[in-house]
Amino acid sequence: MKNRLMQFAVPVGVVGIVLLLVVPLPAAMLDFLIVTNIALSLVVLLTSMYVKRPLDFSVFPSLLLVLTLFRLGLNVASTRLVLRDGYAGEVIGAFGHFVVGGSIIIGLVIFLILVVIQFAVITNGAGRVAEVGARFTLDAMPGKQMAIDADLNSGLIDEDTARQRRADVAAEADFYGAMDGGSKFVKGDAIAGIIITIINLLGGFGVGMLQMGMEPGEALERFSMLTIGDGLVSQIPALLLSVSTGIIVTRATASEDMGTAASSQLTQSRTALLIAGTAAVLLALVPGMPKPPFLVLGIGLLIIGQRVGALQKAEKELEPVESSAPTGPGPDSPEAIMEEMRVHALEIQLSPDLVDLVGAGTDQDLLARVKGLRRKIAMDLGLVIPPVRTRDSVDLPRSTYVVRIGGVEVARGEAPAGRLLALGDHLDHIAGETVREPVFGLAGKWVPMQARSQAELAGATVVDRVSVLVTHLGSIIADNAPRLLTREDVRVLVDGVKQVNPAVVDELVPTLLSLGEVQRVLQGLLAEKVSVRDLPRIFEGLTLRAKVSTDAEGLIEASRTALGPAVAAPYVQDGVLRVITLDPLVEQQLVEARRPTDDGTQLAIDPDRMERLLESARLRMQEVERAGHEAVFACAPALRPALRKTLALAIPQVPVLSYTEVTCASVQVESVGVVSDAAAIAS
Repeated sequence: MKNRLMQFAVPVGVVGIVLLLVVPLPAAMLDFLIVTNIALSLVVLLTSMYVKRPLDFSVFPSLLLVLTLFRLGLNVASTRLVLRDGYAGEVIGAFGHFVVGGSIIIGLVIFLILVVIQFAVITNGAGRVAEVGARFTLDAMPGKQMAIDADLNSGLIDEDTARQRRADVAAEADFYGAMDGGSKFVKGDAIAGIIITIINLLGGFGVGMLQMGMEPGEALERFSMLTIGDGLVSQIPALLLSVSTGIIVTRATASEDMGTAASSQLTQSRTALLIAGTAAVLLALVPGMPKPPFLVLGIGLLIIGQRVGALQKAEKELEPVESSAPTGPGPDSPEAIMEEMRVHALEIQLSPDLVDLVGAGTDQDLLARVKGLRRKIAMDLGLVIPPVRTRDSVDLPRSTYVVRIGGVEVARGEAPAGRLLALGDHLDHIAGETVREPVFGLAGKWVPMQARSQAELAGATVVDRVSVLVTHLGSIIADNAPRLLTREDVRVLVDGVKQVNPAVVDELVPTLLSLGEVQRVLQGLLAEKVSVRDLPRIFEGLTLRAKVSTDAEGLIEASRTALGPAVAAPYVQDGVLRVITLDPLVEQQLVEARRPTDDGTQLAIDPDRMERLLESARLRMQEVERAGHEAVFACAPALRPALRKTLALAIPQVPVLSYTEVTCASVQVESVGVVSDAAAIAS
C-alpha cells in the first residue's frame, strides 16, 4: 500500500507544481506550501549529512530538480498574490516584518548576503567539485571494472558480487554525471531569485501607485517588505539545498555518516585541541576583549584535549594485546605467497594506455567480448575455457597486449589508442603505421579513427582494436585448446553427459578408461580442431575401441569415426568438400613405411624423400588457396595419423581426413590435387 501511494505521490506532486504556475492560490494554501518547501529542504540537508556514501542518496539529483521547480512555482504564486492583493500570506509577512525587524534596508542587505553566499560561494564550489568528480569517476571506470574482473577470475568474489560491484561502478558514474548537471539547477535558481526579486520590487511599486492609488512612500514600504519576505522565504530553502549539494559531492568517506566522521577526525589530535584552547585563553587576556566567551571556549577545548589524550593512552595500552591476536594471513604467510604463486590458465596483460579497452561501451567492452568469445568457442569446439584474467602491466611497451597460457607468454600484439586497423592493399595514401594482422598475416595499417571513411572508400576492411585483440585471442585459444583442457574440465564434462546419458558414461568411465585417458583422447581431437561437443557419440566410439585396445592413437581414430560427418563438416564450402589425395603408389609405399612408436605411428622414410613429399604437398595446398578455396588432405584410414604428423612439419594445423570420414560426409567431393613423389620413394 505504501509503495503504491509513493508511486503516485511524486507524479501528482510534479503535476501540482506545474499548476502553481497557472492557477491562483489562496494565501492560506500558499503558507502551507511555503512551510512544506522549507521542511523538505531541511530534511534533504539532514539526509545528506547522515548518508554514508553518495550512492545511498542516488535520488538526490532528481529530487534537486523537483524541489527547485517547486520553489520557482511558489515564487510565481507569491508574486501573483503580492501584485494582485498586496498580501501573500502570514509566512511572507512574518519574514518581511519580524525576521528583518521591519527595516527595508536590513531586509535587502540580508537578502543580498544570502544570495552572495549561495551563488558566489556554495553553488560555484559545489558545481566545480561535481564537474571534477564526474570527470575523475568516468576516467576511473575502466580500472575499477578491470579490478572487479581480476578479483572474479582469482576467486576472491563470486559472480553475484562482481555483478553488484559493476552495477555500483556504473551507478556511481551516472550519479556524479547527474550531479554535474544538477549543480547547474542550483546556480540557475540563484540567478532566478535575484531577477524575480527585482521584478517584484519594480512591479509592486508600479501596481501600488497606478492601480491602488498609494503614495510613493507607502507603495515602496508595503511592497518592498512583501518582496523582501518573499525573497527570504525562497532563498532560505535554496540555501539549504545548495549546502546539501555541496555536502553530497564533497563526501570522501563511505564508512560512516558526516557527523560521526567529523567528530572522530576533529578530535584525533590532542595537540591541536590543547594549542587551540591555550590560544583562546590567551586572547581573553588581551585588553578590550570580552573574557567570558574566550575563557569558556578555551577551557572547554583544554578539557576535551585532556580527555582525548587519556583515551589515546588507554588505546595504546591495549594495542599489544590486540596485535597478538591473529588477524589473518600476512603478506609473508604461506597463504599469501601461494596466492601470488598461483598460475592462471589464461591471462591477458594490457599496457597502461590500453586500460580504456575495458568498459569502453557495450560493443567495445573487452570483458563483454571475451565472454562472447568463450561462448562461441564452447559452441564450436565443445571446450569451456577458464575465465580470462585481465590486468594491466607497467612492464609492457605502449599499445602492447600479451596473452599468457599457464603463466607463459604465447603471443603479443599491438592495439594503439585512437586507431583502427585497416586491412587492404591500397592504403599508401593514408597516414598510419604499416603492420601485419596477427592471425592471418594480412597486410594492414593502423590509421586514425577519423580516416575510417577514407580507408573504406579505398576498399579496405576496417577493424576496431577490441576486435583485433579478441580475434587474436580466439586464434590462440583454438591453437592451444589441448593445453587448456584440464583433468577437472574433463570431470565436469563427463558429469554433464552422465546427467543426460548415464549408460554410456557408466560403461566407459572408470570401467574401461580413466579420466586421464579420456582427457588424452579429447586433447588429441582438439589438437586437430575436431569439436568434442558431441561427447555421447565420442564415448560410444571409445567404449567399442577400449574393449579391444586402449592405445591413444586408436582411441582417437575411433572417436573420429564415431563422429562421422561432423569431422568433415567445417571444411565444406558451398556443399563441396575439396580434397588433395596421394598418388596410389605413394600412398601404398607410405603405408608400408609406418612404424609404431611411443607417440603413435610414424613414417620411416629417408629425410630427402620426406622433404620432397612435403614440398609437393605444400605446392598443392598453395594452388588451392590461390584459387580462393579450402581443401583437406585425404588418405587411407590406417595412414591418416602418421601422415598428419608428417604434413604438420610443413603445413601447420593441416587438416588430414581418412577416406571413411570424407565419404560419410554426404556432400559432393572434388579432387583438387594429387601429391606425387613415386620416383623418389621407389628409388
